[in-house]
Amino acid sequence: MNTSVSTLRPTTLLLCALGGEGGGVLAEWLIDTAIATGYPAQSTSVPGVAQRTGATTYYVEVFPVHQDKLAGKRPVFSLNPVPGTLDMLVSSELLETARQVGNGFASPDRTLLISSSSRALTTAERMVMGDGRVDDARLMDVIRRLSREHHVFDMAQVAQRSGTVISAVMFGAIAASGVLPFSREACEATIRQGGRGVEASLRGFGQAYDIVAGSRAQGSLVEHILADDTDDVPPPALLPPEASAFPPSTHAMLGAGYARVCDYQNTAYGQLYLARLGRILEAERAADPAGAHGFATTREAARYLALWMAFDDVVRVAHLKSRAGRARRVRDEVRAGEDDIVRVYDHFKPGIPEFAGLLPAGLAQRLLRWDRQRQAKGRDPWSMPLKIGAHSVRGLLALRMLAATRGLRRFGSRYAQEQQMIERWVDAVVATTRQHWRTGNEVALVGRLIKGYGTTNDRAKDNLLHVLEHLVPAPFPTPDDRAQAIADARNAALTDEAGKALDATLMRHGAPARPMKEVPVRWVKRQPAQEKKAA
Repeated sequence: MNTSVSTLRPTTLLLCALGGEGGGVLAEWLIDTAIATGYPAQSTSVPGVAQRTGATTYYVEVFPVHQDKLAGKRPVFSLNPVPGTLDMLVSSELLETARQVGNGFASPDRTLLISSSSRALTTAERMVMGDGRVDDARLMDVIRRLSREHHVFDMAQVAQRSGTVISAVMFGAIAASGVLPFSREACEATIRQGGRGVEASLRGFGQAYDIVAGSRAQGSLVEHILADDTDDVPPPALLPPEASAFPPSTHAMLGAGYARVCDYQNTAYGQLYLARLGRILEAERAADPAGAHGFATTREAARYLALWMAFDDVVRVAHLKSRAGRARRVRDEVRAGEDDIVRVYDHFKPGIPEFAGLLPAGLAQRLLRWDRQRQAKGRDPWSMPLKIGAHSVRGLLALRMLAATRGLRRFGSRYAQEQQMIERWVDAVVATTRQHWRTGNEVALVGRLIKGYGTTNDRAKDNLLHVLEHLVPAPFPTPDDRAQAIADARNAALTDEAGKALDATLMRHGAPARPMKEVPVRWVKRQPAQEKKAA
């Protein structure tokens, strides 16, 4: 054996799977693929008891030199993993991943980590009277800090969608990682040698492969962009030429947001999105000329501005439900074969607010006033229950016709109201950023409150406007105190849907609580006991 080969070491993998997930099959697939492609390999296993003492682990070592180049000599493998020396750690459950990382197996300068984001609650978590779940954000923070590269996605969902077990999904993720000297075709050939469930396993393998391969490609693009500190780096092809004025650190979020608003309305709407962000960027550059904060305010504003500008309405719902990709997804979820007939019925119940939102302000107000008067008399809000067969030509045509009216959306009262509130938030971000960077950043993050639809969305917008009206202009000892008050209010609003925590936080910082809203009281006539018996 020559010197270059003798100094090589095996590629090391630690696989962690819970009971019934096929961890042993996964280890066999890896060994069989190594043997078929001519690479020496060895595997060992250590049984566990799921979430009590840990998952069953499988340790695999693959020598990255083809056996034809070893001159008849054989590498020496280890039987057990050594902390800090793993090239890859693969786990089917998020807490189990963090457990193995906490045991010291992962190394931030060496280990590529692949994990499922799904959870199987431990006994200790279930014993707590309230919510005893471990915070996923803390687990993710451990994974980020103690790995060279990480790919986290919901393996359980991919497995269910594909009709297979999670081991096939893990195999696809491993094949796409680039750590092992195996091609995708060689791995798929190993799966085809199995018995039942081959096609389902290949589907799960392929979906996981695409997820990890796409994540690696996107990561490479971002690293390439961030490697240059100048502002003249060309943006991704998705963005228009105007986006070149934005710092490279914002391009990834900017591209996703721009694509969303263009898909929602049109390119002119995308230009409005860029113009609003341009104002925020100008204010942030004035407050932080050196970009010491990585233009975080512009980046976060790009996220929440796109979500707000693409607000949900009946036109958007029809657009999403009539897409071709949705039909394919439904068939995958129900595991329908090529010859199976799948019927999909969508149930809608649009009310007066939904119809009024598509009308000009004058007509909308008259329609809303009529519905309020009905409710004041004790009647239910008016609505129109609909059942549309999206699988039929007539049903799909109805959805497409409604989706085609998005060009008329900008003439409706809902569109005008949303744009007015968006401008108010953007103005607040710009003004506060120029005064104090952290305050502006917190005001930008308040955009996270906007979510949901119907009454949930209305409540979220009321909360945001209340913060802008009472906390942003209120006198505070220092700008940092104002920024902290805004952050506290945002966190309180996100943790308590009823709003009690938000009201308490507002009053603690000297702002008034949110005003009480009128709720109609319905009186129901009680049926006499004699009539009940007769009935």
